[in-house]
Amino acid sequence: MTTLILAIETSCDETAAAVIENGRALVSSVVASQMEIHARYGGVYPEVASRQHVLSIVPVVEQALAQAHFTLQDMDAVAATRGPGLAGSLVVGLNAAKGLALGADLPLVGVNHLEGHIYSAWIHDAGQTPPPAPQFPLLALLVSGGHTELNLMTDHLTYTRLGATLDDAAGEAFDKVARLLGLPYPGGPSVQKAAEEGDPTRFKFPRARLEGTWNFSFSGLKTAVLHETQKIHSSGKTLPVADFAASFQAAVVDALFTKTIAAAREFGAREIIVAGGVSANRALRETFKAQTDFPVHIPRLSLCTDNAAMIGAAGYFRYALGHIAEMDLDVQSTWPLS
Repeated sequence: MTTLILAIETSCDETAAAVIENGRALVSSVVASQMEIHARYGGVYPEVASRQHVLSIVPVVEQALAQAHFTLQDMDAVAATRGPGLAGSLVVGLNAAKGLALGADLPLVGVNHLEGHIYSAWIHDAGQTPPPAPQFPLLALLVSGGHTELNLMTDHLTYTRLGATLDDAAGEAFDKVARLLGLPYPGGPSVQKAAEEGDPTRFKFPRARLEGTWNFSFSGLKTAVLHETQKIHSSGKTLPVADFAASFQAAVVDALFTKTIAAAREFGAREIIVAGGVSANRALRETFKAQTDFPVHIPRLSLCTDNAAMIGAAGYFRYALGHIAEMDLDVQSTWPLS
């Protein structure tokens, strides 16, 4: 039996829609990026993002359905991100989903954005032989601009948060360090590119181990980079940007990798998922793939950043397990969701 989900994602500055079959097969995916619009501000400008979503949402949904060669009436449900994210942006996508579901008499499914990132690990292109699905129990490392946390997943939609960042998220730290180094927004890709020419051992930046917990902290690392750059600026020397980028990136990757592997061993995980925007980082991907203790699922690059395909995948499993929302569904930022 085939189940088709039309999914919508507008949690930040990407207007996205996708069609997902049976929770795994990606039939179509359309993402309208606002990156160039917000680059002039050095970050996402919420009001501008909301207005752009209003302009883009209908064409993006229409394009996703057209690419899939389906109509709205062919869908079994409509899924949309309900949070966390920018409130104004979320309202646009969620209300669009409500209107589509109401107009076509389809069930509505609300999906947590972070849950969507986890389920990006289940996705493959329609028409291709599906790779093995992640096996439970598994450990999910979520790394993005706003979140860095470890979740133990024992079954579909069943999560236990083991730990999270106590201050800056990994992606947030990348953005802030990129500014310190004079690199353009967004910081993640800029730091990665600069690091390719740098020496990761040049600067001995700290790793906050936080012994006895599964939490993370990147504020001290960010401050260490700040102090080191100030020291070099005050000496009148040229800032070795590539070495700074490489040393900072190595510290972040080390902290994420070491704690994730330790947690996987401690809690008896069979496999690991690494997901979220920072999972696109090449050094992080290579480090996890190089270890041989656990099978690791990392989404392809186009599914690491915000997209609707991941919302459709999570939405399918919610729909299949009877998690249908009422039309008064509102934006909600709590995680995990029940």
